[in-house]
Amino acid sequence: MSQNLVAYFSASGVTAQVATKLAKAAAADLYVIKPQVPYTQADLNWQDANSRSSKEMHDTSSRPALLDKDAPIASHSLIFLGFPIWWYIAPTIINSFLEAYDFSGKTIVLFATSGGSGFGKAVASLQQSAPKAKIREGQVFKPSVSEQELAAWVASLGL
Repeated sequence: MSQNLVAYFSASGVTAQVATKLAKAAAADLYVIKPQVPYTQADLNWQDANSRSSKEMHDTSSRPALLDKDAPIASHSLIFLGFPIWWYIAPTIINSFLEAYDFSGKTIVLFATSGGSGFGKAVASLQQSAPKAKIREGQVFKPSVSEQELAAWVASLGL
């Protein structure tokens, strides 16, 4: 088992592509964060104020239920946590994930995928959900990023 873990949420498969390459590049184990109720295309329509994702993202207390709570957090010291950027922050299911485990003493490096926006306030919005962890802003990637580029990024972190 690796000291590193790549845990990610991917609603449309884009973040999954990057996470899979990152796990190889970082010699890390891989864990998929799954919602209890999968997101449909209609749920993800950010232009519809009544869509599930719009409602969740406009309610800072929203915590979508997780399908399971068996991520191997205790056995990993470094966690790469990936997600798509929604409304300039992480989807609220990432807060659900962070609040479901004890991240005391863990280092969490964020990575994300986005059609054009950066991390925005992602670190600040997540730190309160894992107050005993060190959360670092990582990088936003396009799905075309190569395993070699990811390996260079991991090396540049100095962890």
